[in-house]
Amino acid sequence: MGNDIAKLWIDGEWRRASNGASASSINPGTGETIGEFADACVEDAVAAIAAARRTFDAGSWSRQPRLRASVLLELADRLERVRPQLAWDLARENGKPIRDAMHEVAGAISELRYYAGLARNLFGRAIELEPGLNTLLRREPVGVVGIIVPWNAPIALVVRSLAPVIAAGCTAVVKAAPQTAIVNAKVFEQLAGVEDLPRGAVNMLVETGSGVSRYLVSSPDVDMISYTGSTEVGKLIMESAAKTLKRVNLELGGSAPCVVLDDADLDAAAQGIVRAAISHAGQVCVAASRVIAHRSIADALETKLAERLRAARLGLADDPATELGPMIDKKSCERVHALVERSKDGGEVLLEGRFGEGPLAAGAFLSPSLVRVTDARSPLLTQEVFGPVLSVQVFDDDDEAIAKANDTRYGLAASVWSRNLARAQRVAFAIRAGSVWINAHSRLFPEIETGGYRESGIGRLHGVEGLEAFLQTKAVTYEI
Repeated sequence: MGNDIAKLWIDGEWRRASNGASASSINPGTGETIGEFADACVEDAVAAIAAARRTFDAGSWSRQPRLRASVLLELADRLERVRPQLAWDLARENGKPIRDAMHEVAGAISELRYYAGLARNLFGRAIELEPGLNTLLRREPVGVVGIIVPWNAPIALVVRSLAPVIAAGCTAVVKAAPQTAIVNAKVFEQLAGVEDLPRGAVNMLVETGSGVSRYLVSSPDVDMISYTGSTEVGKLIMESAAKTLKRVNLELGGSAPCVVLDDADLDAAAQGIVRAAISHAGQVCVAASRVIAHRSIADALETKLAERLRAARLGLADDPATELGPMIDKKSCERVHALVERSKDGGEVLLEGRFGEGPLAAGAFLSPSLVRVTDARSPLLTQEVFGPVLSVQVFDDDDEAIAKANDTRYGLAASVWSRNLARAQRVAFAIRAGSVWINAHSRLFPEIETGGYRESGIGRLHGVEGLEAFLQTKAVTYEI
């Protein structure tokens, strides 16, 4: 790749942007420049798509499941060898505390190995419809896939799409986020070192604008888009993709409810909810956001939540003692702080977040907030907060709790807290969300599908369905 600038990976080569543009990556904890990266333009997207198209159409990649499994396993091994340094690079570039960064890299490695196994298990079906009339049902890759991923979990989220894309036999053009361009390039350095990966099978671009993404979505040579990000951008992608009728897999925004029943272990609930609310400063699509507590235990739970939020240690991502690192930039801090200010109409702020001071003043730091909400129109309920904020509502019976949990345009994740498993299951089954945890939150695994209901997305990633998303069925019928 070269030490001077993080380059683009196109058709098996490291390249600068066609127009010579570059940009800087910033450490959100210190405000310091980490390095420079090539800022791609549409011409680069054209080249990347052409390489992916050629490799898919003319090569044997799609017919070599053992080779694809080997590529995934080698990439996993290569990432394992550089795991500590890669986690450090991730923590420094996007502000994720080092313990969480290590967990993210480990999760990506596990995902690669999981899909390496599935790559060798792509079976079709055969049926004799009547004497002499037979049909073979083949499972074939969709084709060229455009993968657009955000900055908040750049290693895990690119692997979450790329691993099943490779396992299925597709080729790919990855559009990574500029906020994490340096660590992204280091992941692709490991991929570029896999000698058995065909030239052009996987390509990588980074841009500060939106021209490359728009071109990926509109190009007739791209067969599918896998996007992780905001609901608003997801809608634009779906609208544009409709013009070429390309398939889309969209994992979008969330506003996760945490329903705490009157028989819950309040200490365990408070600990689990706070951890899920402040992980990566709340910049997680499945982050705990809306606490919905039974009226009889709401005051006690609020006290426990406030204590834990107040005690969360704010600090730089590379400090092992840090529990709450910086947000991605100061603009995001100001946006979240403004949401809390607006929530004072129709709510009571029990704990108000403050910007970083002293040694942390240069970074994008915001301490946690806790708000008691009585107005269903509060922005803390109607919007994806994407920051270290918890709101609290109360309910009197389980039906009311379910109604409040479902009173949202989102449906990505939720949790239910109770000592009564049967009761918790009844509530969990009634909540309209793709992932619902009982007495836990934010537990994600390569083997278990995730995805959204309603405006939280279309399709699933992880698990067997995550592979199925990138496959299509062909019927070959013949007479004997």
